[in-house]
Amino acid sequence: MSTQAAFKFISADRRAASLRNLLSDKRCLRFLEAHNPISAILAEHASQTVDGELRVYDGFWSSSLTDSTARGKPDIEVLAIKDRLANVNDIFEVTSKPLIMDGDTGGKPEHFAFDVRSLERLGVSAVIIEDKTGLKKNSLFGNDVFQQQETIEDFCNKIRMGKRAQISSDFMIIARIESLILDAGLDDALTRADAYVAAGADGIMIHSRQETPDEIFAFARTFRERHPTVPLVCVPTSYSSIPFEALEAEGFNIVIYANHMLRSAYMAMKQVADNILLSGRTLEVEPRCLSIKEILELIPGTK
Repeated sequence: MSTQAAFKFISADRRAASLRNLLSDKRCLRFLEAHNPISAILAEHASQTVDGELRVYDGFWSSSLTDSTARGKPDIEVLAIKDRLANVNDIFEVTSKPLIMDGDTGGKPEHFAFDVRSLERLGVSAVIIEDKTGLKKNSLFGNDVFQQQETIEDFCNKIRMGKRAQISSDFMIIARIESLILDAGLDDALTRADAYVAAGADGIMIHSRQETPDEIFAFARTFRERHPTVPLVCVPTSYSSIPFEALEAEGFNIVIYANHMLRSAYMAMKQVADNILLSGRTLEVEPRCLSIKEILELIPGTK
């Protein structure tokens, strides 16, 4: 296993613009969570040929959940976007693909405007903000914990302030709708989507905690009729049995695999740590570890 490739250097402007370029060239994109530079390097160079088709990840997802978890902190918006920018900058130093930022609720509209400028200067291609207010809780809790949606008027105001703050037309603000998460229903989700697009949102993300995709497919069909060209985003964490091709066929333009790099890495590390204690040596865990040679080959310039 080796990337066997030098670091690719790309300007902030070119990286930021690359998401819109990809959306114009491809029907649907794959984005993979990256919580540090090494996970981003692995995502950038991952490729598989399936039935003659080369499959790659088109970019990275900077998740507030995985960024918080990697720092041992709860996923309650305790890390502001500015707290996460140094990590994004480190990722950008060793990769070339576009990055979409998980912006949580976006915070206060006035603060969100400043965050947009910071993200745009760095070369981030898009930010996704969710239409909730108050203390952020992970969406997959649903109504098991108290979560409150922002009013349509207030969230539209946040979108408008963010759009006014940006300098380049390449940067994208994508509105994440929590209506299905909070059992507010399909009609509410569609009403919000119409309003958010009218307010200037460059795309819509529809979220669901159901194990089947029925409700997001129903949303996608109506949304696509109303907004044929507006990018539509999904995160199939709950409905993980649904393949990429099915999501693409239903009209989605970006599929985000939102937390799997961190979840897989930390499970492996936990098992290795436990097994070294059990065995009193490392021989038994060596087959689960990259060899030192592979690590040296993974990072260009090490040898």
